[in-house]
Amino acid sequence: MTDSEEDINRRHKEKAEKRKAFQDKLVSQADKKKHLLMVYTGTGKGKSTAAFGTMLRALGHGHKVGVVQFIKGAWSTGEQKALATFDNLVTYEVAGEGFTWDTQDRARDIAKAREAWVLALAMIRDTSYHLVVLDELNIVLRYDYLPVEEVVAALAGRANHVIVTGRNAPQPLIDSADLVTEMKLVKHPFREQGVMAQEGIEF
Repeated sequence: MTDSEEDINRRHKEKAEKRKAFQDKLVSQADKKKHLLMVYTGTGKGKSTAAFGTMLRALGHGHKVGVVQFIKGAWSTGEQKALATFDNLVTYEVAGEGFTWDTQDRARDIAKAREAWVLALAMIRDTSYHLVVLDELNIVLRYDYLPVEEVVAALAGRANHVIVTGRNAPQPLIDSADLVTEMKLVKHPFREQGVMAQEGIEF
């Protein structure tokens, strides 16, 4: 016997009421505030995109934000140009010289990573920043350009919300983070179809 539309609607309402009661209970118990450490990692596209989306949200509320881009730096990106229109609220530091396979100079990469980290330290200690994005810091840690213990210890004393992006987030960073999202690669047009990086999509 097929259920009537009325029965389906009734069951739907009952489930929705239970879900709402559960969510309301969770919301009522969430009474803390803290400066969050958020990590976006994984093989999939979208890690930096998610970070910049959060930055846009903060800017929408009039908050000051900062970016330090590790590794990346050879391309002029759309997000950099867009954020320049918020010049009174955004500090944007491009501290890399390009991907490691382009630079092919480990000693120089380490020196640039240290320069970028000095800029990052200044931002995460500055209470005027609501949010700081450390873009591709995970890559720096993966290649041991900076000691992970030093970075995790400094981030523990942050004065603002911090987002760290990049593949292969090290376990100590994951353990210390408040939020970790792993982007999973399912399909990518570059690998699957030979489609080049396109303006307004990848950069």
